[in-house]
Amino acid sequence: MRDNPAPPKTRRDRLFEAAEAKHVPLRAILVTVAVVALAYVAGKLVYRLRDVILLIVVAGFIALVVNPAVLAVQRWVVRRRGAAVSIVTLLGLLVFAGLALAFGYPLANAITHLADGLPKYISQAQHGQGWIGHLVTRYHVQSWVQKNAPKLVSFGQGLAKPALSLGKGALSLLLSLLTIFILALLLLLEGPKMRTGLLGMMTSARAERYSRIAREVNRSVTGYMLGNFLTSLIAGIVVFVTLLSVGVPFPVLWALWVALVDFLPMIGGALAGIPTVLFALTHSLTAGIVTLVVFLVYTQFENHVLNPVVMSRTVRVNPLLVLVSILVGASIGSWIGGVFGAFVAALIAIPAAGAIQVLVREIWHSTDPQQLAPEETGQELAADGATRDDAGQDGAAQVHRG
Repeated sequence: MRDNPAPPKTRRDRLFEAAEAKHVPLRAILVTVAVVALAYVAGKLVYRLRDVILLIVVAGFIALVVNPAVLAVQRWVVRRRGAAVSIVTLLGLLVFAGLALAFGYPLANAITHLADGLPKYISQAQHGQGWIGHLVTRYHVQSWVQKNAPKLVSFGQGLAKPALSLGKGALSLLLSLLTIFILALLLLLEGPKMRTGLLGMMTSARAERYSRIAREVNRSVTGYMLGNFLTSLIAGIVVFVTLLSVGVPFPVLWALWVALVDFLPMIGGALAGIPTVLFALTHSLTAGIVTLVVFLVYTQFENHVLNPVVMSRTVRVNPLLVLVSILVGASIGSWIGGVFGAFVAALIAIPAAGAIQVLVREIWHSTDPQQLAPEETGQELAADGATRDDAGQDGAAQVHRG
């Protein structure tokens, strides 16, 4: 009987055989090139979707922060997750609306007061009266304005385009905030199901280990929010005392404004200080200068002393690591996503540092030889005992046969 002829080899098989004959690792080269190409494409894709990823990260951070309140409502008020999320969301919206009304009245009152007093300020500037007129006379502002009047007119006419772009930016910001709100709401609703599904695909030991790591990370984020709340409370108290001492109206509301905006790391103090100083300046020059000095001193103290120390206690992260994580996060975030990326990175830098510390500690303990030694010794003793039992059974069988 004639053997069936072997099927002809393909060009690919002949190519691999020729490469192996010449000791060329063609398969390894092709795999390496494919991995590099896939990594490049994945990097380009991530960079292309950076805005969407930043929105998801912010929404996830907000959901992680709000989740303890949802769990508390589930424990003490209602059992259903959806009802608890609805209650917390409604309370958050009511607080937001209350703050908007609380800030809206004094802001409108201040703008009206400024508009009513504007003719008086202009008259004082023209006649050299008051602190405004003194500044105008001393620095020759009026002569400079008369000399550069055509340039100022053209500059005013050119403000239309920046104003239009500013309006577009405000609309884009509102859409981003709405997207973050919806994503955070969905994550709060579907988060437990996703967590249960992921843990259900693991063994019981591995699921318990990952649950413990997730609890430690969650504790780190909660500690960050408590520390941030403490530093913001201190900032509000400092501003309240300062404004009250110099006689600026609405000190409670401005202190509340500073406490809320100070939640933003690194840049929160500056954002809160600019309108506060301007409002104090409309009251009097002395009040504006005192408020500005207090803000400059306190923001430096908070960013470089108070924040690292408080966060190291609440998040349990080294103070140097806290400061370095904020600086590195803001730099990387601005490189990836501009101002919004820097804000997001600075916001999650400290919780990310705490999470990385938890993961590194877990990996370090899981790979420690002293931790693995008892398990390996137990396995060796069990194997040795099994071998001795088998030998004893064989010996007993031989005696029985004899």
